Amino acid sequence: MAPLQLVTLLCFVFSVSGSIIVSNPHAAESFNASLIQNLGSCSYTVIISTSCSSPRYTRDQISLAFGDGYGNQVYAPRLDDPGTRAFDKCSSDTYEINGPCAYQICYVYLYRSGPDGWVPGRVKIFGHSSKAVTFSYNKYVPESIWYGFNYCNSISHSNSLTLSGLSKLLLVGLVTLLW
Repeated sequence: MAPLQLVTLLCFVFSVSGSIIVSNPHAAESFNASLIQNLGSCSYTVIISTSCSSPRYTRDQISLAFGDGYGNQVYAPRLDDPGTRAFDKCSSDTYEINGPCAYQICYVYLYRSGPDGWVPGRVKIFGHSSKAVTFSYNKYVPESIWYGFNYCNSISHSNSLTLSGLSKLLLVGLVTLLW
């Protein structure tokens, strides 16, 4: 395969795969889950994977909040359900969540309360007006605080990179090498 064809293929794969946020999660400094606007009703599919470094099962209570840069926020209290084996080690759980309509999702926070120390792997969110976005945790979520990612106020966060940005970086690097 010619180098230019490889570059084109890589860019295509990265562009259709949606954005994956590569960074470290952090505690929310001023996050308020009660600031929910009611701008219509939309459906979201959220896939939460549990890290293989998590306990085998959890009794922790898990809540989720996500939204866009315009103040549209979706809040899902108590996603956990010990009777259904939700959030077991090395597993994925899919939720259909209804909430206010949002544009491009740019933040997600998880809230964990309980004795087990659940460790999320990734949170992937699909919305009606938003490209799918994946937030990679793979870190212990501290108890009783909102913990996650917020990239709404900046196009490029100093510790983050989306795959679409990575594909552009690869393209420039490979083209430079070819010249």
